[in-house]
Amino acid sequence: MTRTSRADAALDQARQAADRIKPVADQLKPLAESTKAAADRGLRKTRAWAAPQLERTGQALQDKVAPKVSAMLSSAAGRIEPGRERRRLPAGAMIGAAIAAIAAGVAAAAAALRRGRDRHDPDRPGGH
Repeated sequence: MTRTSRADAALDQARQAADRIKPVADQLKPLAESTKAAADRGLRKTRAWAAPQLERTGQALQDKVAPKVSAMLSSAAGRIEPGRERRRLPAGAMIGAAIAAIAAGVAAAAAALRRGRDRHDPDRPGGH
């Protein structure tokens, strides 16, 4: 048998098998359609039952569990947060502030001395 004749024989057998299966497939088609419809109804009923269950569970989690988890997270954040550092001025700024304070004190003392001398100096106008 040649290659072409074997292929033709296989093709003939496939056609004969398809002709025998077609009546069985035609009988099974309505059964498959009714099975699909039943599965669709079952799926719809299951989803209708599950939706309120999920809603109730979600509400319970939101009302009872979430606040506790939130409090635990906040508490943990407070425990691991480093203490606040006191902000220190640089040494140059501190020295500059000290020099300014000393200069202001010297200026105030000099002004007080001048006022005191002016009061007791008879040669100055306004003096006694």
